Amino acid sequence: MCLAIPMEIVELKGDDGSGPTAALVDSGGIRREVRLDIVDRLPNVGDYVIVHAGFAIHALTRADAEASLSLLRRMARQGA
Repeated sequence: MCLAIPMEIVELKGDDGSGPTAALVDSGGIRREVRLDIVDRLPNVGDYVIVHAGFAIHALTRADAEASLSLLRRMARQGA
């Protein structure tokens, strides 16, 4: 099973003429560079994305990301 954690876009990188090709994302101080080739919509700085295998695969609203992060924190506190 794979667990995806929403990560916030902090910087957009590269441009192939149709938009950014990569992004620097952050979750809890952990930063990674991810590709944007297959994301369902191009995100902006401040948006959240779900990342899998180095690719952003789904863009989330801030409200959806915060709800997911809140649930993950609650599960962690309960030892789930």
